[in-house]
Amino acid sequence: MSTAYHDAEWGVPCHDDRTLFEFLVLEGAQAGLSWETILGKRDAYRRAFAGFDPETVSRYDEGKQGELLKDAGLVRNRLKIAAAVTNARAFLRVREEQGTFDRYVWRFIGERPRVNRWRSHEEVPARTPESEAMSRDLVARGFRFVGPTICYAFMQAVGMVNDHLVQCFRHRAISHPGGRG
Repeated sequence: MSTAYHDAEWGVPCHDDRTLFEFLVLEGAQAGLSWETILGKRDAYRRAFAGFDPETVSRYDEGKQGELLKDAGLVRNRLKIAAAVTNARAFLRVREEQGTFDRYVWRFIGERPRVNRWRSHEEVPARTPESEAMSRDLVARGFRFVGPTICYAFMQAVGMVNDHLVQCFRHRAISHPGGRG
């Protein structure tokens, strides 16, 4: 994980639907790859996926998806690109039903960030009962590339859980916003 991403974004509670959609797409694209690879392609993803506008992405047809498969800036995997479009459509359905995707997704942890107190990377789980529940529900709603491990990585990225190690300066800063991190 890049230092800039770690120090500024990772684990910061996010309630913006467009950013939540961005991380849903990026975490799905990351499956089987390193996060560094995806961070290196983030600008290309922003361009290719209309700034992560789910309304626009939901209208991507087979032709547009074929164009994206030729874009060297993206992970050129047909299933992952198709999943981003499918997920945009499912995202819009959830948002229509729940009012916001934010309201829907944060309910899996009781609407408040979980502050973990890990002392080593070995303690940090790859999945939790909450990420398993989120995965099951997302799949039932038609989302793809949203297994429990991907869901937990999403939860970490958007600050639903604070998995910075306790000795990391970001742990306190995120746990106590406005405090003396």
